[in-house]
Amino acid sequence: MIGNLSEIKLPTEDEERAVYRQGEDAVVDLVKTLVTLIQALQDSVNVLEEKLQKLVDQLKKDSHNSGKPPTGDGLKKPPKHGLRHKSGRNSGGQFGHKGHRLEPVANPDFTVIHSVSQCSHCQASLEKAKIDGYDTRQVFDVPKKKLEVTEHKVEIKTCPSCGAMNKAEFPANVNQKTQYGPRIRAQAAYFHNYHFIPLKRTTEILEDLYEQPVTQGVVVKAVTEVAQQVEPINKKVKSYLTETEEAVHFDETGARVGGKLKWLHSSSTKRASYYQIHDKRGSDAMDAIGILPKRTKWCVHDYWQAYLKYAKAKHALMQCACAPGTNLSG
Repeated sequence: MIGNLSEIKLPTEDEERAVYRQGEDAVVDLVKTLVTLIQALQDSVNVLEEKLQKLVDQLKKDSHNSGKPPTGDGLKKPPKHGLRHKSGRNSGGQFGHKGHRLEPVANPDFTVIHSVSQCSHCQASLEKAKIDGYDTRQVFDVPKKKLEVTEHKVEIKTCPSCGAMNKAEFPANVNQKTQYGPRIRAQAAYFHNYHFIPLKRTTEILEDLYEQPVTQGVVVKAVTEVAQQVEPINKKVKSYLTETEEAVHFDETGARVGGKLKWLHSSSTKRASYYQIHDKRGSDAMDAIGILPKRTKWCVHDYWQAYLKYAKAKHALMQCACAPGTNLSG
């Protein structure tokens, strides 16, 4: 058994010749020693290769191939390897494919007539010549728009009988001296929430589109109004995800909110999804959200220990040694 390889010294040429002169048995013993040394070196190489591979695998782990959150990927994001492969066909429509194009409309909003006033062949005037027909082309574009300003006036009248002053009522949604209407507020919430456009850029987009400065406060207020309007729907979604017989998938991922790390928790089926941001990743957040603690049906998730705290639920795990569908509820 060879111990520390660094302590082993190979025989010099003189020592090898001395062994040779000692006879066949001495040579055989030397060869056996060298074979043992080579085997020990090979074992050491195998151990080092295994350790190196583990280190390489650890460096390759990110949010795409492990349970690490995206915030752990750092600034150097790994390239995304999609499942799409080159088909070998040229770009664009393929031979035999029925093409589709922008079809002209029967009643355009505007018509512009371009007159021909001079013959291109003999330069004679065509001002009074009969029009034989038209060739047409249509251009589809977004109209240049500014915000429409609607002024609401309520009448003020003095009663001729008693002299009391009477004033009509403004519509319920017209409650300030000046305000933005529901359509532009809806666009502000749509850009900021649905498309994840930052506040400052949302205001810049609205100003570019409508030539009207919009403050960030307007966007925040519009988003708040939308949140209040959809709150009853969110409550129904939470109730459905808590009680449905369908398996509900649970997951969480890191998200930056105001420059700080938060956690975006999701609960979903094919029919509905519920998302909520929380300071914590584990059971404190799950308790606060209130869906998983009340479930008694199947819950699908990765092997994050916080999920397994809820013993009333049936658990199906992904990315672990347990087969999906295994009941871990005890």
